[in-house]
Amino acid sequence: MLTKADDFPIHQTPEPIAFAGTDRNFYDRFFFNGYTRGGDVFFAAALGVYPHLNIMDGAFSVIVDGVQHNLHVSRFLNMERMDTRVGPLSVDIVEPLQVLRVRVADNEHGIKADVTFRGRAPALKEPRFTRRNGPRTLMDLTRMTQNGTWEGWIEVKGKRIEIKPQDYVGTRDRSWGVRTIGAPDPQPLVPPMPFQFFWMWAPLNFDDRITLFHVNDDEHGEPWNLSGVMCPLGADAVSQEMDRVSYEVAYKSGSRHAKSFSIFFETRKGEKTRIDLTPKFHFYMQGIGYGHPEWSHGAHKGDNAMGYDEYKLSEVTSFAPPNLHIQAFSDAVMTLPDGSTRKGCGILEQLVIGPHAPSGFKDVLDPAK
Repeated sequence: MLTKADDFPIHQTPEPIAFAGTDRNFYDRFFFNGYTRGGDVFFAAALGVYPHLNIMDGAFSVIVDGVQHNLHVSRFLNMERMDTRVGPLSVDIVEPLQVLRVRVADNEHGIKADVTFRGRAPALKEPRFTRRNGPRTLMDLTRMTQNGTWEGWIEVKGKRIEIKPQDYVGTRDRSWGVRTIGAPDPQPLVPPMPFQFFWMWAPLNFDDRITLFHVNDDEHGEPWNLSGVMCPLGADAVSQEMDRVSYEVAYKSGSRHAKSFSIFFETRKGEKTRIDLTPKFHFYMQGIGYGHPEWSHGAHKGDNAMGYDEYKLSEVTSFAPPNLHIQAFSDAVMTLPDGSTRKGCGILEQLVIGPHAPSGFKDVLDPAK
């Protein structure tokens, strides 16, 4: 089957673009977040394409006045990946690798938006993520991440929020490859293996630079994917990969969520930078489909489906799924090798399941003491 994408020189296999290899868990996804530097408003959006499931879905979430509002949408893909629209939600690539536009048209749930992202720094390719559970591929994907500014407006239940680039920054990413999507595999893995996943991701915005950190640890605390990058501003800026990267985390008692987090960068020359994060509040990733009990990524909801939910952040007291996976809006203080400091902000994404020896976790969800 030929589709619109076949007219572009972007093929990666001998087949038409409608066909994405042979793994049913292949996906292609947009993610966005944006926030004021003080965290007064936080919003996020996502749009995912699942070629083998023939589904496209997405979500738009916004936190205002302590309430997280979540709009969920899904439709049949019909094998056409160039139409990046799902119900009222659309994503337009205005200038590749630099400018993207996210819109939410009028709908019955009172969430509308027209916001444009512009990169403050280049899009950065993260190291490839490949992870197996025994013989099964859990993840095999590439992601690029970019920090930027936002401009436009958002309307929540009749309240209009003006989004100005001097006030709003954030992050977008694009990832594609293989991860678990849609309905679970009906045949369990044998012999059974306890699930373990330790993930921390921190894209941060400072006035004169951006930084990016992430880590995936195994149950022993050994990183199988670890990266730290610092980059000045500008579309043509050259990023600096750190030679040594480490972190320290202190958890909130009774949870698996961080109360503080520190990142340590070191260059080959021995120049050391420290970044201290202080989480202020949580954005719950289920709002854009991650682990949502009904609107999970690739779920079969029917054609042109739409849903909505909301919750007060002050009333979410559990850290267990679906509240486990979060992005914590955080204040950041960077101490550079010369002792000078920079203040910034960003998010600390967290998903910690199963054992992790350095944290003292021994079971699936035992909390910090």
